[in-house]
Amino acid sequence: MDWSPLVLTLKLASITTVVLIVVSIPIAKWLAYTNIRLKPFVETLVSMPLVLPPTVLGFYLLLAFSPDSPLGQVLENWFGLRLAFSFQGLVIASVIYSLPFMVHPIQSGLSSLPKSLLESSRVMDKSYFSTLLHVELPNIKPSLLTGIVLSFAHTVGEFGVVLMIGGSIPDRTRVASIAVYNEVEALNYHAAHQYSLLLLALAFAVLLTVYLVNGGFIKKFWR
Repeated sequence: MDWSPLVLTLKLASITTVVLIVVSIPIAKWLAYTNIRLKPFVETLVSMPLVLPPTVLGFYLLLAFSPDSPLGQVLENWFGLRLAFSFQGLVIASVIYSLPFMVHPIQSGLSSLPKSLLESSRVMDKSYFSTLLHVELPNIKPSLLTGIVLSFAHTVGEFGVVLMIGGSIPDRTRVASIAVYNEVEALNYHAAHQYSLLLLALAFAVLLTVYLVNGGFIKKFWR
């Protein structure tokens, strides 16, 4: 069994999740507290990957990342980056595709916080980052954990987007979901079963961890 697709999948999911944490927290905080008229449009853009076919998103990202596009030319001529059929392109596509799975839980958690917490922080003259790190995030740990796990698991299970953006280049863009497809296409069901079983076990373990932690079962067990 070739383990490189699984290693690449875990690498992609880990990097994507870290990037999403940094990107999603400011977006979620803005959506949770703002009341401007532009809010529904931003929420719609963030949520589009939930209803948009992955191949559609992948197709337009492929056009945007193409060396013939204005963006592709700028990235290649100025920064030496070619995102189409590269791991870097997979990361950017994965961040966009998994964005709502990180933003929505954090937004929901922040929206449910009592206003008195933020008012107390303002009275104590805490900065934006101090309030975020010491008041808001510690009080939405279940929401933050849910966003992290869902984003990681969703990235692991990606197929349409990564196929359009990365194709199936060994050790570069051939992630586990693509490996399953390739093995089935080659009628190698034994190898496809091995990849699928590992992905199934990983998804189950990740989701079970979320429910155990959020349900307080781990704390009760160790008492």
